[in-house]
Amino acid sequence: MLNRTIHSGIRLCHKLLPSHPVASTHLAAAAVGRSPDRAMQSARVAEAPQAAAARRKVRGVVFDMDGTLTVPVIDFQYMRQRAGVGPTGDILDIISSWPPEEQQRAHQAIQEVEEQALRDMQAMPGLVELCSHLDELGIPRGLITRNVLRSVHYFHEHHLLLPPFLPAISRECQFPYKPSPAALLHICDTWKIAPEECVMVGDSAKDDVVCGNRAGAVTVLLNTEGRPTDDLTGECKPTAVVASLTELLVLLREQFELLPPAGLQEHEQQEMQQQSG
Repeated sequence: MLNRTIHSGIRLCHKLLPSHPVASTHLAAAAVGRSPDRAMQSARVAEAPQAAAARRKVRGVVFDMDGTLTVPVIDFQYMRQRAGVGPTGDILDIISSWPPEEQQRAHQAIQEVEEQALRDMQAMPGLVELCSHLDELGIPRGLITRNVLRSVHYFHEHHLLLPPFLPAISRECQFPYKPSPAALLHICDTWKIAPEECVMVGDSAKDDVVCGNRAGAVTVLLNTEGRPTDDLTGECKPTAVVASLTELLVLLREQFELLPPAGLQEHEQQEMQQQSG
């Protein structure tokens, strides 16, 4: 049974709100189918640079957690071996096809690996500066992870001296896990923004980039290990590739127009009018 516990004071999981017309359209389609001064030199943008007046508007940023907001510490090959899963295929999909007893054994093995990862968890360099900049501009930031809520809670409590990522959606929440775009589309709906106004950031082309591309978002691949990326095609091809969160911050500043969600601005204006009245 999946744990649907909601962290006290922090709204982590939400029901999918199907009212957003853009989200409904994308879900239907998906069912079918270094230093700041050098940062931009190594950030590769798939599309040609745009003039400042025509820069794409971004009103929200969603992040993967492991290997993106935190330094990668999980040995996924070892995890697969512990769970009894072969070297290919999606580990969660494979386990879900097994008998209940085998599923329980495999998830216990995964949990033990993830518990060790909690003890080894470190925040990714550049995290505080990036989040602080987004917060100053009123840009909401969310989180989608294939990890568990316990890991999300631990990250928020021990490695983030800032307001939490909201919404923060784990694999226990009532959404299909990445690369499904459902959780990302839900976050866009929660923020009252179009998916095209959102950036999806992660270190996995097959999970994070595919998720963002299926939703219609800007996709940024965080490639801290310098892996070859020129061969990424189709749904795995990101809008941009960066080597660090510092490069991501420069990329967002230079290539996009960062604006708070229009719905949030309207809400704040209404509150000010009520207070002045």
